[in-house]
Amino acid sequence: MAQQQLKVACLGMGWWSDVLADAMKRSSQFEIVSCYTRSDEKRQAFATKYGCKAAHSYEEILNDRSVAAVINTTPNNVHLETTRAAAQAGKPVFLDKPIANTIADAKAITAACRKAGIVLALGYQRRKESHFRWVRKQIDGGVFGKLVNAEANISRDRLGKIDLSSWRYTAEGMPGGVMLQIGIHYSDVLEYLMGPIMAVSGRLAQLVLPGDNPDVASLVLEHENGALSTLNASYASASEYYCMNIYGKEASAYYDLHQGLRFLKRGSDRSEPVACGKNDPIREELEEFADAVRGNGKPEMDGDASTRSLAVLRAGIKSAREGRRVEVAEILADGNA
Repeated sequence: MAQQQLKVACLGMGWWSDVLADAMKRSSQFEIVSCYTRSDEKRQAFATKYGCKAAHSYEEILNDRSVAAVINTTPNNVHLETTRAAAQAGKPVFLDKPIANTIADAKAITAACRKAGIVLALGYQRRKESHFRWVRKQIDGGVFGKLVNAEANISRDRLGKIDLSSWRYTAEGMPGGVMLQIGIHYSDVLEYLMGPIMAVSGRLAQLVLPGDNPDVASLVLEHENGALSTLNASYASASEYYCMNIYGKEASAYYDLHQGLRFLKRGSDRSEPVACGKNDPIREELEEFADAVRGNGKPEMDGDASTRSLAVLRAGIKSAREGRRVEVAEILADGNA
């Protein structure tokens, strides 16, 4: 018997709302039934594009019994308000990363969803990419031996492409700039592959873009197992580029956007390509959310995991501001972080 589609409403209409909606359309598990954003023009355009109802208010969505879950792509600073309202209405939420701008909001979001007994899932699709899943499988199988080091870079060119009125490019809307907006994807992958991060040393710079936010950032990450990682993120580079190298005592893996994944074992004098079929990580994380809503399993990135992910970045921001190494536990314990 065919599985009943999960009827969802999309909240917040921006470019990422369309990315998620397109992914849901590639899946057989969703029906987009409603949408809302304050802009009538954006709301109507989204409704027309995806064949759903344009709600007149968020309250209309929350009171609509046909809506089983909310896909939330609102600005970071209203994640608490919008997600708590959904939780109180008994509607599970898929929320784009980061969970919030502050640890206090992140903890409040997690507590509200737990109290209401509803599923909260966060969008961290990079960890689901097939090349990183392959590396993790090898690590779990002991092929890498002791993990010792990693280096990652996630860069995009935003010169002449940013809207300074957008919350995504202001210090208030996206504290930490490029590192919180896109660097968090790879800090998450580094935790996924190398283990929990204990402390962070960070530096931020504004070199190319206008506005009040860093466009270049570098972090040194100390993992609980003793390994060290470096993470660089930039909006000031000449092109889009992603890379991640994982070094173990017995093997190493090298991934980059243009050449894919390569692997080298101790004793070999050259790395060999690894054929990893391209998967659909955004669709997969949304389907994981749908399964959890139906009572089958739980999201890989829930409120607790996403709060810790945010704490790593907040530690980096504090380190850059204060010029010192900052432990993640310090951030998690700080009610004002």
